[in-house]
Amino acid sequence: MNFSIKQVGNEFDEKIQATIDGKTKPVGALGQLEDTARTIARVQYSSSVPVQPALNINKPSLFIFAGDHGVAAQGVSIAPSEVTSQMVANFASGGAAINVFCQQLGWQLSVVDAGTLSPSASYNNVIDQRLGNITEPLNSSPAMSLAQVDLGFEKAARLIEQTAKSGSTLVAFGEMGIGNTTSASAIMAAIMGIPASECVGRGTGVSDEIVKRKQHVIEQALALHHGELTHAKSILACLGGFEIVQITAAMLAAAEQNMLVIVDGFICTAAAMLAVQINENVKDYMIFAHCSGEQGHQKMLDYLNVKPLLNLGLRLGEGTGAALALPIIQAAAAFYNDMASFAQAEVTDVTSAKID
Repeated sequence: MNFSIKQVGNEFDEKIQATIDGKTKPVGALGQLEDTARTIARVQYSSSVPVQPALNINKPSLFIFAGDHGVAAQGVSIAPSEVTSQMVANFASGGAAINVFCQQLGWQLSVVDAGTLSPSASYNNVIDQRLGNITEPLNSSPAMSLAQVDLGFEKAARLIEQTAKSGSTLVAFGEMGIGNTTSASAIMAAIMGIPASECVGRGTGVSDEIVKRKQHVIEQALALHHGELTHAKSILACLGGFEIVQITAAMLAAAEQNMLVIVDGFICTAAAMLAVQINENVKDYMIFAHCSGEQGHQKMLDYLNVKPLLNLGLRLGEGTGAALALPIIQAAAAFYNDMASFAQAEVTDVTSAKID
């Protein structure tokens, strides 16, 4: 399927910058909050006629997509694949870090079974968008078929369309899938054209021996699929995971719906890189939440030429970094909307004064 994503224009840039600079503060004094407000305003102004002056962060929605990876059987993680479904159960019962943060910060949290070993039908608060039980080992065959990729795109797009209709203006994604840092590292290597050794990190905290095994598995996968890694959907079919497929599509669908997209850590940034390959306009809608503790993540962010809001050494996944960024995003909208201008506060605007 194709995504019709409006390019965020610059026709309101002067008005937006004047609003930011006119607040009772020195120019640029709010740092990345100003950059964030500018991103929000550009997205929301370009999608509204007539222009609405107030930035709107409404019903922030966070989706965790879970999927199992056949490559986990290659010994690339400290945990067996069964842990994916066990964590889905933990999400469903409210016991994970992401549940705690969403409860604290006001996110509407949804859990999506994109394809796990143990179907989550027994949990009425888990959304069934299964593409299978587990992907194939990416170093011996394609992880999935192109038909499964297309189906994942359709399912994710429908989910985001429903979310937009509910009034949500901002969406974030998390993931759960034993072995998915191997998949994301392979995607990173394929897109950036760099060695596996520069992409592979410790994931859940693996040993040096397992890191070397992950590198070897990725090198095998890249060699096996070399002729097929020519476009994003093919990369997903060869190297991806059911959850990464749906996150990629959900990002594109959210931008199509003029929603802000909050990008979490290493795995979600791999999905973002694929989304940008499919439609580069999606990047205009993205706010990058944090730089994770996974060693390749900073390289990804540099490749995309973006600056994250937080750097807390997180490497948990689940969307935890994206969740924690929400108060900063809300603060950016709040100062833009509610902070007095020099004229309103009757404060002398020294920022425009000339120095003799």
